[in-house]
Amino acid sequence: MSPTHTSSPRIIASRRRLPEWLRIRLPTTESYAHTRTLLGELKLHTVCESARCPNHWECWSKGTATFMIGGDRCTRACGFCAIDTAKPLPLDEREPQRVAEAARRMRLRHVVITAVARDDVPDGGAEHFHRTIREVRQALPGAVIEVLTPDFRDSDASIARVLAAGPQVFNHNLETVRRLTPEVRSRATYDRSLSVLRKAKRLGGPRVYTKSGLMVGLGERPDEVSEALRDLRSAGCDLLTVGQYLQPTKQNLPVLEFVTPDQFAAYAGEARELGFLHVASGPKVRSSYHADDFRPPRG
Repeated sequence: MSPTHTSSPRIIASRRRLPEWLRIRLPTTESYAHTRTLLGELKLHTVCESARCPNHWECWSKGTATFMIGGDRCTRACGFCAIDTAKPLPLDEREPQRVAEAARRMRLRHVVITAVARDDVPDGGAEHFHRTIREVRQALPGAVIEVLTPDFRDSDASIARVLAAGPQVFNHNLETVRRLTPEVRSRATYDRSLSVLRKAKRLGGPRVYTKSGLMVGLGERPDEVSEALRDLRSAGCDLLTVGQYLQPTKQNLPVLEFVTPDQFAAYAGEARELGFLHVASGPKVRSSYHADDFRPPRG
């Protein structure tokens, strides 16, 4: 099924040539094949494939993946995302156990669980997150569990339900600067995302680290990125990712700029000065790319 994203005057058919610092060598390792086979055997979706992440070759070769629960059909149509927009199928009640089994067999130290937006169910899929976290925790008691959630329409009850399962990292992406949000995101708003992060910090308490991510290269100005960084810190956000947006299909928003490594370094320095505990900022960075570089302190 082809994505049914809302059309935008900026969507164009041609794509810009990648600069040298973004070119990726495709590995053909035994570990990559093992990861692919395992995910297929357990009938699991990953954001790596569904969102056409350019890093999935590297991650799968290292035996890691980001599990995507709730199916592979999204109820939203964000301009940057390649996941299909369509009427979702019913939630798979056995999916949480299969995610846990995959994480166990992959021997993950850091498990990242994300989901499509499920505006078709009353809690936005929060209970499904809760059950998946619990199953993974039982299978891998020592693993760090990170969730990357939709906004749940800013529902206190849904956010609290996810946090009740005990993830150490609660990630919700701001995605872009305030000015570009209406064009880049579907239904989500800039202030609602900040509210979700603020509530997650308050409801989760000191044992939960909040995290968010930005894409650049969509036409934002550096001063707008600076504003977004300040807004995230004001919302209590602890961890940050900043990465280059890459157009996944011809139907998605085009890349307007390939941001230089020097500019990414400048964003990282600015974020650290603002007090973020951990910052990953670079051309190849994605929300869960090398997520296990951050290890929450024990205790």
